[in-house]
This record gives sequence, C-alpha cells and structure tokens, in this order.
Amino acid sequence: MRSMLPNVLQPSATDHVPVLAEVVRESLAVQPGETVIDATFGAGGHSALLAADLRGKGKLIAIDRDPSVRPYFERFQRHAGVQARFLRGQFDIVLEQLASNGVRADAVLLDLGVSSMQLDRPERGFSYATDAPLDMRMDPSANRSAADLVNEADEKELTTIFRRYGEERYARQIARAIVRRRREQPFERTGDLVETIRAAIPAPARFGDGHPAKRVFQALRIAVNEELGALESALPAAFELLRPGGRLAVISFHSLEDRIVKRFLRERERGCTCPPDFPVCICGHEPELRAIQRRPVKPSAAEVAANPRAGSARLRAAIKVR
Repeated sequence: MRSMLPNVLQPSATDHVPVLAEVVRESLAVQPGETVIDATFGAGGHSALLAADLRGKGKLIAIDRDPSVRPYFERFQRHAGVQARFLRGQFDIVLEQLASNGVRADAVLLDLGVSSMQLDRPERGFSYATDAPLDMRMDPSANRSAADLVNEADEKELTTIFRRYGEERYARQIARAIVRRRREQPFERTGDLVETIRAAIPAPARFGDGHPAKRVFQALRIAVNEELGALESALPAAFELLRPGGRLAVISFHSLEDRIVKRFLRERERGCTCPPDFPVCICGHEPELRAIQRRPVKPSAAEVAANPRAGSARLRAAIKVR
C-alpha cells in the first residue's frame, strides 16, 4: 500500500468520499511526470490521491459536467502541487475532443453514476428520500429534467425506461399510474412521484428490497443524463487517449454500467478472431488491452461500513498493450 495522502489534500468530512481509493491508486500506478485524466472529478477525492502520486511532477486534467464542482477544483488546484486543468462538459465529448487534438495520457479514471454531493443537495432532485424539485440533471443547463420526462413521455416510453434502466419489475403499473396522475396535475416534486410509485406497486413490494422508488429514480436519472450512451462513447475515446502502457480504471455502480465496461474490455483483450477450425491465424488481430484484475474489485466490508454508498461499487482496470 502506498503512503497516505498528505492532510492538506484530504477531502473534508462533508465531501464525497472517494470509493475504492487505494485500489484506484494501485490500478492506475501513477508515476511522477505522467499525465492523468480524472474524467469524473466531482469533489476531487480521487484526483487528490492521484496528484499526490505525481509528487509535484506531471499534469492532471479534470473533467465534469456539473458546474457546482468548480469550487472543489479550485481548492484542489491550490494544494495539488502539479499542473492542473479543469474542463467542463460531458466526459465522452471532452475525451473525444482531447483525443482528436492529439492529447495523450498515462492514466484515465471514470467514476460513474451520481456523486454524494449531488445526492445530498435536495434542490438537485436526485434523492427519493427528500421532497424537492424533480430535476436530476447533472448539468443544470441541460434541456430536459426528470419532471419534463415524467410529464411528457407516453406510457410505453416510461415503461421501457423503468424496465431497461431500472430493471423495475412493476414498470408497466408505475408508468400507467404516472400517466393517470399527471392528467390531474403535472409532476413537479420528488415527493409526488414517490407517492405515486408507492401506490402503484403491490403492498408486499413496498416493504421489500430497499426503497420502492429506488429503481425508478435510477432509471430516470440515467435517461435524463443519457449516462449509458455517454459511457459507450467514452470508453473508446479513453482508450485512444492512452499511450502504450497507459492504464484505464472504471468504477461502476450497477449492472448496466458494469456490463458495458466488461464487454468493452473483453473485446479489446481478444487476440485472434479467426474461426476455431482455421489451422492458422490469418486475421493478425492482437490484444489491445490486458486486464489488471481478472475479476471486478469490490469494496471491503470495512469500506462499506464506513461508506454505505460504496456497497454496489465495482472496479475494472486494464493496461493498453499496443
């Protein structure tokens, strides 16, 4: 295990706690003089750790679509001791722009999903635990909020969203209840949506695994922020940015994200793609990545006890071999 982060760079107790922090450091193995990209900066917890490993020599590029993270970056920049730059935008778009401009990196981190600081600010509308405006936009300037989606999508589209992105068993019943309720009054608050979901599902399911609105809120957040599409685009862009020997680490928080990451890494780990009955290889295809861990890394019981939101985290990491 590497030395701990200097106190001046430790995130405060109220900030987002970086998940799988030491595994990220070990996987990315940042060395002095390298270029590091934190594509989901948030409150800067992971960036602070990685900047410490640069030991005053190197560059860190921070990306985030949420404008509220800028004060966190400014604090980070004051103490990081390395050249640091903040780029605001959706990570797939920014990564593609960097790659097209010839930027190359030695380590790229993607920490997916919603951050604790977004969940803990009721006015952002991400949480089903607090009554607040029904928003869920990671970029507040984006056109469509969760309220727009809930009030405008037809029953079929809502059912598809809840089933595909939330894996919600009662997707159709919930969509039908939403359409029926909005005829009387449009949805504006998270509390109204939670009540509608609760009333739409069978009584036993209201007391089952987790909050009854958890899966619907996840589905709406993914749809509003186009998270899975952004991830599909970001992975090849991140790969292109890496120099040979560069490392990529991705932390996901649900099976939909993890499947995309797993598929991407496995496709680029493959060598020969010729049919099995070919006597010799004629495709010439060689592996482009090598997995750092053969299986996804999960947080320890101690980390989950200290930070329950880390419970669903999974990290996959790989090295670019050519």
